[in-house]
Amino acid sequence: MDAEQQKDGYTRRTVLITSAAGVAAATLPHAGQAQAQQPAVPATAATAGLPLADVALRINGQPHTLSIDPRVTLLDLLREQLHLTGSKKGCDHGQCGACTVLVNGRRINSCLTLAVLHEGDEVTTIEGLGEPKKLHPMQTAFVKHDGYQCGYCTPGQICSAVGMLGEMRGGMPSHVTRNLAAPVVFSDEEMRERMSGNICRCAGYPNIIAAIREVEGAAT
Repeated sequence: MDAEQQKDGYTRRTVLITSAAGVAAATLPHAGQAQAQQPAVPATAATAGLPLADVALRINGQPHTLSIDPRVTLLDLLREQLHLTGSKKGCDHGQCGACTVLVNGRRINSCLTLAVLHEGDEVTTIEGLGEPKKLHPMQTAFVKHDGYQCGYCTPGQICSAVGMLGEMRGGMPSHVTRNLAAPVVFSDEEMRERMSGNICRCAGYPNIIAAIREVEGAAT
């Protein structure tokens, strides 16, 4: 028997060769890992072979007729195609309110609605509420009362606040409205409840409430 032969039939040479091959194989990326490292290609109607959808809507007073992927959200249309980046993508699940815009005067989470559903609608983003030299009263109040810190949620907060005041003036009740048969009474409790879908991770809520209170007071 060979001096290198072991009782189990393996030699020292085969053990060393097998070990070296195992180490070399471990340093190579698996097929799945190599595929995962490929740059992601955004799914579009063209790459997926889906037909484009035509949609006409007004955004900040300007008419737009677009051919878009029918799966694109209103938020992605605003940000990625029209470059209106004031509306933010926070959670992308409708839980933080950073993407709030106004559609026909009503506030919605633009990450939860498809753009093709808004044929003929009037969409207002933070860019359409005011301009640097002519701010909307709500924007002015947020600056005055320091209703922001990092500012990421601020566009959604302002759009939501404008829409919320419209709801209250229109008599729309909330979960905390005491008397559904009477006009809605403006209060901090009503504001907090109605603005609860807009999260401020910097916790600037007292200043946000103060800004909204000033705008409501100026309008009455």
